[in-house]
Amino acid sequence: MVYYTDDKITVRDMDERDPEVFAEGERAQGWEADESKLRKRLEERAEGRAICLAADFCGEPAGYVSVYPKYEHGAFAGRLPMIVDFAVLEKFRRRGVGGKLMDVAEDIAGRYSDEVGLGVGLNPGYGSAQRMYCKRGYLPDGSGVWYRNSVLGEYESCCNDDDLVLYFSKKLGGKP
Repeated sequence: MVYYTDDKITVRDMDERDPEVFAEGERAQGWEADESKLRKRLEERAEGRAICLAADFCGEPAGYVSVYPKYEHGAFAGRLPMIVDFAVLEKFRRRGVGGKLMDVAEDIAGRYSDEVGLGVGLNPGYGSAQRMYCKRGYLPDGSGVWYRNSVLGEYESCCNDDDLVLYFSKKLGGKP
């Protein structure tokens, strides 16, 4: 299914070829990448648990995101739809791809709730996403920092890896 298209950007359902293509693109830019993460998302889509989106820029796969109407992990477990695994390959950033992916993801989440949640990593690799979420009206949920799917207690140690996240939510319908 195609959710959005213009002369450069298309947002569509992720297909079976995308995990390999995105993993190759991520490795080429120096990220640790494994297609199994996106294959798992496709399995969860087949089970009816997720909507998996991919964006193309001028015909090339450029980014992806998944929406979970009922996500069972993190600060909003079972309460809000969640936007999960948002990524835009670096060579396609600042061209509107991420914004269109998020527009479609928020539209889909809005079918299930008037609010949507997401978690974002805290290491520098997530800086662009952190800024974009704030500009889009996402606010921290107030539960503090999470590590490996649990709230990180005061003065506890952790590693600043992909499992260290802060959760944000946004009211849908134009008002943050």
